[in-house]
Amino acid sequence: MNSNEKLQQVVAEIPFPVIFGFIPWGHHVEIITKCKDLDEALFYVRKTIEEGWSRNALDNCIRADFYHTSGSAVTNFSDKFPVPQGRLAQELLKGNYDFGFVMLPEKYDEEALETAIEQRMTRFLLELGEGWAFVGRQKEIIVSGKTRKIDLLFYHIYLRCYVVLELKVKPFDPEFAGKLNFYVNAVNEFIRRESDNPTIGLLICKDMDRTEVQLAFQGITTPMSVATYDNVKIQEIQEYLPTAEQIQQQIEIAEEEYKLNLQKKDVHEDA
Repeated sequence: MNSNEKLQQVVAEIPFPVIFGFIPWGHHVEIITKCKDLDEALFYVRKTIEEGWSRNALDNCIRADFYHTSGSAVTNFSDKFPVPQGRLAQELLKGNYDFGFVMLPEKYDEEALETAIEQRMTRFLLELGEGWAFVGRQKEIIVSGKTRKIDLLFYHIYLRCYVVLELKVKPFDPEFAGKLNFYVNAVNEFIRRESDNPTIGLLICKDMDRTEVQLAFQGITTPMSVATYDNVKIQEIQEYLPTAEQIQQQIEIAEEEYKLNLQKKDVHEDA
């Protein structure tokens, strides 16, 4: 008996709680057939009810392994927020984000990654989770007469705060924390309203060492977190090369231009 069959048997033996009735049958099928154990299944049952997930949203969250990745970002929230708000903020951020919806050349840079994410913003918002609203890319802030630009700026409806999101295509470096801290403070100073909670900084980088992140956070008073990303799809080099048809077309164009030039030359010599 495989794991899915065992899970279905366990679920079948559990008394049917009233709360399960709030989830459509199709959602139950997704959960029973795709979750590996009972704890994971119950997690998605609870989240479906709390977040009002559609079946498609539920499927995407299961595929993104939201059960294992949610709440695992490295943060300093416990020191910067009241307990309820800090716990909620921690739960809403993942430790790793699946960028499988992005396709880029092998040696892509941060600008290319930002552009790809902006073009697939609806999919990126789904990966971030519930309650995220996109404010802008390269959001401009003037500080002491100098223009500063934030990679991506969001507003989180549930937390009622802005979220500064910085992207790095290389592993975490302690200097990243200082730059993120600067942007968070700038948003608090020039964008945040009195009704908003303190701004959060989120850095998503290629890789990180948790000890380095924790040391970099010491002495920083703003709420910040660091997570990683993976699964960017690399475009094959063939996609950048012309096809046989395109090459043939260019040859035909060159031949026509050559013949035309010869005709013009003959007319000029006759004249």
